[in-house]
Amino acid sequence: MDSDGDLNPDKDDLPLRANTKHILIRHYVLDLTVAFDKRVISGSVVLFLEPCSEVVSQIEDDIGPGAGEALTSQDSLQNTSENKIIQSSPSWETTSIDDFTLVLDCCDLDVSKVEEVDVTTVSSKTRLPFESVNPPADVIHDLISMPSSRWRHKHQLFLAYSCAPGDKNGSELHFCRDQWSLQVRKKAVASPQAFPRALRICYETKPTGGSVRWTTDQDDRVCVYTAGSPINNRALFPCQEPPVAMSTWQATVRAPSECMVLMSGEEQTIPIEDRDKGLLIWNYYVTMPMPASTFTLAVGYWHRVTADIPPSLEDGGRSRMDYDKAARLGCAPHQQTKTELMSGLGRSTDDSVKVSPLQTGSCSRDHATRTASTFCYSSHEDDSLTVTDYSGTVDDGIPCSHGDYPCRFTQWSAKSQRVIPHRVFGPVCLLQKAQTILKLLPPCLTAAHTVLGVHPFPRLDVLIVPAGFSSLGMASPHIIFLSQSVLNTESPGSAGHGSSLCGSRICHEMAHSWFGLVIGARDWTEEWISEGFATYLEDIIWAQAQQLSSQETADQSELKALLRWRRLSDELKNSEEALQILRPNMDTTGQVSESGSSTVKHALNPDKAFMQVHYLKGYFLLRFLASQVGEQEFINLFRLFVKKYHGQLILSQDFLQMVLITFPDMQRKGLTLDTIYADWLDQPGIPKWLYERSAVWSQARLTEEVKAEVVKWILLSQSRQGKGRKRKRIEPKVKYKELTPEQLVMLLELLLEEEELSAATMRALQRTYDLQNQDAEVRHRWCELVVKHSYAQAYRDVEQFLVHDQVADWTTDRSLALISVKTRGQSSL
Repeated sequence: MDSDGDLNPDKDDLPLRANTKHILIRHYVLDLTVAFDKRVISGSVVLFLEPCSEVVSQIEDDIGPGAGEALTSQDSLQNTSENKIIQSSPSWETTSIDDFTLVLDCCDLDVSKVEEVDVTTVSSKTRLPFESVNPPADVIHDLISMPSSRWRHKHQLFLAYSCAPGDKNGSELHFCRDQWSLQVRKKAVASPQAFPRALRICYETKPTGGSVRWTTDQDDRVCVYTAGSPINNRALFPCQEPPVAMSTWQATVRAPSECMVLMSGEEQTIPIEDRDKGLLIWNYYVTMPMPASTFTLAVGYWHRVTADIPPSLEDGGRSRMDYDKAARLGCAPHQQTKTELMSGLGRSTDDSVKVSPLQTGSCSRDHATRTASTFCYSSHEDDSLTVTDYSGTVDDGIPCSHGDYPCRFTQWSAKSQRVIPHRVFGPVCLLQKAQTILKLLPPCLTAAHTVLGVHPFPRLDVLIVPAGFSSLGMASPHIIFLSQSVLNTESPGSAGHGSSLCGSRICHEMAHSWFGLVIGARDWTEEWISEGFATYLEDIIWAQAQQLSSQETADQSELKALLRWRRLSDELKNSEEALQILRPNMDTTGQVSESGSSTVKHALNPDKAFMQVHYLKGYFLLRFLASQVGEQEFINLFRLFVKKYHGQLILSQDFLQMVLITFPDMQRKGLTLDTIYADWLDQPGIPKWLYERSAVWSQARLTEEVKAEVVKWILLSQSRQGKGRKRKRIEPKVKYKELTPEQLVMLLELLLEEEELSAATMRALQRTYDLQNQDAEVRHRWCELVVKHSYAQAYRDVEQFLVHDQVADWTTDRSLALISVKTRGQSSL
């Protein structure tokens, strides 16, 4: 790949500036306060750093002048509009280009201070076994190298060190910020090896920052959450965004006392009350190193969904304080909470850390409170929701290949845990509807375990996010965001399948735990590794959760494949060819510059947000491969792949090579890595196999049933056209078949191809299938039909759809614009 000096990202490309080949962040400690009145999150982040080994070797080999200059990363920070300095410390100009520069991904943050943390002020029984030339560096090195068996003590030390004061000997570091990065220097330090190993950044987010969304929920109460922005978390905290910068983290979040704070953490947290300030203090942590983009936060006045929602809560007829408090603690109202509070991340007589009350960082408002509260571990689980079965858990001898961390894939109890502890949260007005999710989670979790094996994460929260969320769902470690659009009630004509969209979406997001999270793409342009796999697996997991027969599974799979084929073919006709390629970097995929910086091709292209090519074309590639070897054999391969690659980052070739090695007959048929690249990943358009297969799906049983119903509706419409207004309208007595939601989608799509449908036909359609109360996929097609045929009586349905439902995940901007323009012009609205 080109050197940093040649990096000049187009307006559509997202720059990843962090110099991850020089130095890596191994652990973050965040201390944040949420201020709804100002719409900002303020506080600090302490970074624990480790120089890369290859850089250390380079320094040892290169003793000539200019060795430091080669590592400053200044070549990636040319004087362009993107690199124009927006903010800097007063002393930035006194630094030299020969000084090593730590480059972090950052935007839309007001940074007030960057300082070196004096970790030597923290006393511990753990002492260095040798005389150290650089005690702070050696302390952090020993801490980072601590084995995973001592992870509790390790996190306790991270927390204690993060509370230490700034180094008295010139601790304040020099920094500047441009559009995409924060750059930090220490004067006269020319190498990452000599750079501080622990530093504190004090900052505040901006109300307009792109990483979080400030809005109101469905109860009209304020909230904020990470919204899955294309820029990820760089407007929430300075970080290293490239996927290779895998790290652990722990976070303290202060929020108003009635709020719920949900995060991608490993334990259900018990908040500590700060009565003086009217805040609750929440603490979360993770022990599995993951990219900073997976950090997820949601703060709002949400409530826990339980099997029985008190009527007075939904009616708003009484104070909700008791219920709120019980929900936060994970128990029912008036039920005593039984929780072990383990101070110091698990106390041990052998491991202790002492922090003087005077040893506090200069930009943190309440480090002492955080240290005292530390982290709380809930010892209770809902045993009725945890199904244990010891069958099929024989060790197959595949060892873990990732770095050292407490891995669930090695834990016998995790292997047998089909249903992990889970909770559901949402606004009061949706608690009743959200009970559907609570009922679906156990069978979906069980099915996912059956298909893919060990759940990578020990627990799961699900949050119904506010209207306006950009997709139907988003998965993060330990937490899933779901759109309210997946919620619906059973409707006449839905054939008992009212939860289909909700169930399949839950399965899609669950699949990301394996593909997208515990196994991630090393190059973010290869989104199909996450989305294509999740789309393929959602059908298999959802069919398993419904306990469908083999024939029912095949029928459902063929109908969904046809719907996806129609969507993909329409999308490819109306999009740029450059956006249709699943591996846009082709042979340079996964390569970065000498410092580790790179760009994510097309990541900021606004059209890309509405496209599903990575979902759909990736899904069809997996269907193609399965058709060559047999679906069950292919699923078995998924389990082996997960066991081999969990905790790691991959490229397309890692999976495809494993497929070709496992099934050598494929190569004898002429399938090679190069042919798969050429047909599926490196070219726009649709492969020949997909054209041929779509003809088979179009003649499948469930599709033929829909075609028969379409004929009935077309005949009805033709019988009503040209009739006088005074003629008595007698509907023909036609028996219409009950259809599944997927069949209803197909029915409406086929009817959209008709030039004319009479108003009587539209009215009969709406009444027969109760279309305004179907799931969002069905209602979307119904709205398009309403607009196309100017059926004014249903314009209210269109308005409701636009206000309450999201479309980015299952439609195009073209169809949304069509609906918007048409409905705005109707006085009836």
